[in-house]
Amino acid sequence: MHAKNPARGPRPVLRLLARLALGIAALGAALVASSGPKPKTSYDYYLTGNPADAASSQPPRSPSTLLMGGGLDIDAAFRWMIDKGGGGDFVVIRATGADGYNQYVYAMGGVDSVESLVIPSVEAANDPFVVDHVRKAEALFIAGGDQSDYIEFWKGTALDDAIRDLVRRNVPIGGTSAGLAVLGQFDFAALKGSVTSAAALANPYNHRMTLDRDFLTAAAMTGVITDSHLDERDRMGRLLAFLARLTNPGDGWISVDSARAIGVDPSTAVAIDKGVATRVADRDAKGVDLGGSVYFLRPSVAPMVCAPRQPLTFRNVLVERLSGAGSFHVKNWTGVGGATTRYDLSAEAGVLISSQPGDGIY
Repeated sequence: MHAKNPARGPRPVLRLLARLALGIAALGAALVASSGPKPKTSYDYYLTGNPADAASSQPPRSPSTLLMGGGLDIDAAFRWMIDKGGGGDFVVIRATGADGYNQYVYAMGGVDSVESLVIPSVEAANDPFVVDHVRKAEALFIAGGDQSDYIEFWKGTALDDAIRDLVRRNVPIGGTSAGLAVLGQFDFAALKGSVTSAAALANPYNHRMTLDRDFLTAAAMTGVITDSHLDERDRMGRLLAFLARLTNPGDGWISVDSARAIGVDPSTAVAIDKGVATRVADRDAKGVDLGGSVYFLRPSVAPMVCAPRQPLTFRNVLVERLSGAGSFHVKNWTGVGGATTRYDLSAEAGVLISSQPGDGIY
């Protein structure tokens, strides 16, 4: 009779089963880990033109900002930015998309290169390559998209610092739609999605009314909150509600005397140079102006009723509408030489009332 070999029999089978169990558990963990979305930490970079950094011979620039109201891109507005930047490297930043602006801007001439950077994460916004290329821009344009991405991914990063440095050096900065939304001292952050005028007026503290401050403050934008697509998407009511929230004594964001708002219609831009704003729009082959209006809002008193779950009452907000030639002094907050149409807007229990004939709010 032979004794049993301890290396054989049931023990090896148990070890094999244990290894199989561990393997299945590891596979299950891997499947769970891969089932959710993975954050994108890289950036995308697109170049059209000269890859070398442009040698700057630009004389001292004046502080300049371009606010574009979304819709069709405006050739004249981009030419204005190119001129203000003195050529060199025109840089476009965004959180989604690709290089849609590269060939369009480069074909206008007057630039050494056009670079697009897709920056979809905090990690990408801290990447030395991204920061270096933004810091060396002769003009910076923020594309449309979702401003909540810009605030969540870029605020407080090295990219944020680089853009602030461009502002200090008077490098022209512009943006369209969501890119416009982040250029004021105050922003509608859209962290819970967009909000309609009706919802904002009915309850200025509804969960979609997410506001932010001191992200990117472009030249002449201190105390200002902006909005785009104004008449097309009926946003005057929510712009009034944004102002009400900023000036509501219970919030303490800014005083009534210092608060301002700028709304821009689609296919329309406002170019601000040394504190003077000019409306910019393209024309068709017959010379017909394709743009809309720019609206400059200033409150005169704090809101009477601005509280959670209560309709807004906010009276006598002065609107100056610039619809054609002429200019508006942002520093003094007044139109020049009768260039603007002036009227008052009020919200009474959530309903807009205008002093314009016919109660027009635009």
